[in-house]
Amino acid sequence: MASSAVSYARENQQRFLGELKNFLRIPSISTLEEHKSDVQKAADFVASELRRIGMENVEIIPTKGHPLIYADWLHAAGKPTVLMYAHYDVQPPDPLDEWLSPPFEPTERNNNIYARGAVDDKGQLWMEVKALEALMKAGGGKLPLNVKVIIEGEEEVGGESIAEYVRKQKTKLKADFALVCDTELFAPDLPTLCVGLRGLVYTELEAVGPKTDLHSGMYGGAAPNPFFGLIEIISKLKDSKGKVLIPGFYKDVKAPTKDELKAWKRLPFKDEAFRKAEVGSSVLTGEKEYPTLYRLWARPTVEVHGMPGGFTAPGAKTVIPAKAAAKVSMRMVPNQDPDDILKKYTAYVKKLTPKGIETKIKVWSKGPACVVGTDNRYIKAATEALHDTFKKDTVFIRSGGSIPIVTDFQDFRMC
Repeated sequence: MASSAVSYARENQQRFLGELKNFLRIPSISTLEEHKSDVQKAADFVASELRRIGMENVEIIPTKGHPLIYADWLHAAGKPTVLMYAHYDVQPPDPLDEWLSPPFEPTERNNNIYARGAVDDKGQLWMEVKALEALMKAGGGKLPLNVKVIIEGEEEVGGESIAEYVRKQKTKLKADFALVCDTELFAPDLPTLCVGLRGLVYTELEAVGPKTDLHSGMYGGAAPNPFFGLIEIISKLKDSKGKVLIPGFYKDVKAPTKDELKAWKRLPFKDEAFRKAEVGSSVLTGEKEYPTLYRLWARPTVEVHGMPGGFTAPGAKTVIPAKAAAKVSMRMVPNQDPDDILKKYTAYVKKLTPKGIETKIKVWSKGPACVVGTDNRYIKAATEALHDTFKKDTVFIRSGGSIPIVTDFQDFRMC
């Protein structure tokens, strides 16, 4: 079946590609209310395709946020059951002026497809769906194992709806293993399995000063400025060497194993190439006592993503804003508890808040880190399949990113 499925996929590659481009044209930006109908359109697109290829019990499940999609095919008696996961929502494409082509008009360059969502996560989602189609066709309408599919539209905004659904539907979603397709190959033509993710606490820190916006000529020097309040706080979250200064932040950090560290050293990675080609900065920053991959995959961080507030339009306006905000996140590693980290961060922010400023913290998303073992038959089967395709041994990596639902799959024993 495998060889005929691969033949079918190759024969239909151009159709698959055209379908993916149509999918990528849907601006399913989950964090923006004005794109709510586009998110629904993307869910309909995926559900329709799952029905067309022969999956059963296809549902679009309403939630408080964006819809989930469920489907299954459960007729492989005595065979394992896989729970396949992906997400169809995307992040905003800003800043638009940095795109060489429109973010929602897929463009082929250098044998790549450029569009928002092409690699996070519509491209991977579509590969899953097309793999199911190819296997169905090769098997005369049958699959070689039992399949359950759960797809969400809120991964980029914290995944609250799917987390709630998983808690309530443990029996429905129970499987022998989960296949999460939301990462990447470490290098071109290098078979890769990602076995670790960092956790995330994403907050919005709001600072309030005067009761209304004030003119800096009339009130500057007497009125507290929320931006300077935020600057005081943020500047003390970590030092110039990249060390996070939140008291107790590193208390529970679990280091990677010696075997992992040895394996990472063998990966085709050079700091200078990474700096030039991917980061594009004059230097790499962070805790220099840890190698770059270690910092990216297995060290916790604090980052600032935006500071809305005040006057941001072209031109000048001498305003002391009544309030300002900073979007601040913390990436965590195994053994760090998101609730504990949030508690420590909140207490530290309160301590740092200058007189005349009031602060409050909103939590946008929160989830722990995850590392899975590689000594099981499903990883073994995956590495064998990858070797059959690439003719090379698989490398095991971690990702610095976060996929909130992965730890829910573990915690609620879906697998």
